[in-house]
Amino acid sequence: MANVLVVANETLGGSSLIETVQKRAEKGDAAFFVIAPQNEPRHGNIVYAEAVRDAAQHRVDVTLQQLRDVGIEATGEVMDPDPYIAVLDAAGEYGIDEIIISTHPETRSGWLRRDLVDRVRQDTGLPVEHIVVDLDADRGDVTHTLVVANRTVGAEELYDALKSKAAKSPHNFAVVVPQEGGQGSAAQEARERLNGLIAALDKEGVQASGGIGDPDPYTAVMNSLRSYRADEIVISTLPAVRSGWLRSDLVERVRRSTAVPVEHVVSDVETPASES
Repeated sequence: MANVLVVANETLGGSSLIETVQKRAEKGDAAFFVIAPQNEPRHGNIVYAEAVRDAAQHRVDVTLQQLRDVGIEATGEVMDPDPYIAVLDAAGEYGIDEIIISTHPETRSGWLRRDLVDRVRQDTGLPVEHIVVDLDADRGDVTHTLVVANRTVGAEELYDALKSKAAKSPHNFAVVVPQEGGQGSAAQEARERLNGLIAALDKEGVQASGGIGDPDPYTAVMNSLRSYRADEIVISTLPAVRSGWLRSDLVERVRRSTAVPVEHVVSDVETPASES
C-alpha cells in the first residue's frame, strides 16, 4: 500500500486536484493524506493564531468531504506555515511514498516562485506530481459562499437565507465569526456562536464549516477571501440603528474591495454574546 501525500493550500478542493487523486486511487493500493499549510494573514496588525488555523482546517475538511463524495476515504491535517517544512515533516512522520502538489498557475503561485516542487523532489527523493489549479476556470458545480456574522450568526433570517441557497443549488458555506477583543474568552464566545450555526446547518444536510476571525470585521473579511474559497459573500448584521458594522460602512467597503458579489442579510434578533 502506497502512502500518497496531497499538498495544497488555496487550491485545495479544486476539481482538477480531486480528479488527479481519483486517477491515482483507480490504480489501487494507495492511502491518501491531505495537508494544508497555514496562511499568513495579509491584513491587520495582529495575527490571531486560531483564526489562521481554522481557515486551514476548513480547507482540509472541504477536500476530505469532496474525496468522500467520490468514494475516496482520506485523512488530513493542518501543518507548518512553510510549505517546504510542512511537506518534509509529513513525509517523515507518515512514511510517504508519493507526493501530489497542487498550486496556482505560475503567474499567481508563491510556491512556484520559491521553487517548491523541485526542492521537494530533490530533497525527498520521492515521485512528485505537480497539478496546476486555476480556480477561476475550475469552479465546478458547487458555489462556495463566505458567510460573515457575529451577533446575528444564530438568527433565523441568516439560517433561512443559507438553507434557501443550498436548496437551489450545491453550496459549501465557510462561516467566519469575528472575535471581539483579544484571545481567550472572546475567541471562545465567537467559536460557540459559530458552532451553533454549523450544527443547525448540519442537521439539514447542508455542508458548512469555518472559524473565528480578526476582531475587525473588514480585516476578517479581507483575510478570509485569501484563506477561504469564495464565489459570493453573505454579511449578516443587526439593523442600521444598532449595528456598529453598518455604522462603519462594512458592507459597502467590502463591495468596493472585491469583485465577489456581496449579499446583506439583516436580523433584529441577536445570538447571545457581543456585536455585529
